Amino acid sequence: MEGVLTPEIWIAVAEKTGIAELRRTTRDEPDYDKLMQSRLAILDQHGLKLSEIQKVIGTLELLPGARAFMDILRSQVQVLILSDTFEQFAAPFMRQLGMPTLLCHTLIVENDKIVNYKLRLPDQKREAVAAFKKLNYRVIAAGDSFNDTSMLKEADAGFLFHAPDTIKAQFPEFKAVDEYDDLLALINKAIHPTN
Repeated sequence: MEGVLTPEIWIAVAEKTGIAELRRTTRDEPDYDKLMQSRLAILDQHGLKLSEIQKVIGTLELLPGARAFMDILRSQVQVLILSDTFEQFAAPFMRQLGMPTLLCHTLIVENDKIVNYKLRLPDQKREAVAAFKKLNYRVIAAGDSFNDTSMLKEADAGFLFHAPDTIKAQFPEFKAVDEYDDLLALINKAIHPTN
């Protein structure tokens, strides 16, 4: 979701609050738990509450072209968003996208303070793709970060979208594009490989 359809939430929060340490994302840190534990410590240190983060999220808009991309894609195939975001963060974006199905994690909150997080399950994106394949679905996936690469490997076809050069260089097996039209073309080719 983030970096592909929506802005990076943590970067937006960092910019709004001036807490530069919150700029690190899964594009920078492949170990999700290490990243989240660092974020939790920073939130605690600065006394930043869930409601303050949600207020920032409420001001954000989709990436330019994201809604049109999703509308075109949904007219052709079933679309599911697998994300390492949290239920408490994603609702404004899901409304802007026309309420697609989202599978993500949840935050543990006490009195507006984020005290921990609960993964749906470890490596949930890859696990979800594997589960869909067991149900005899063909899965095409796109992502931009370290935490997407196991999903992309598990999918029948996987693509990098808006990925930084470091990730493109580390995972050359995935075609990488930066425009929604190019991603649609790759997806359509994967759906209809003989055309």
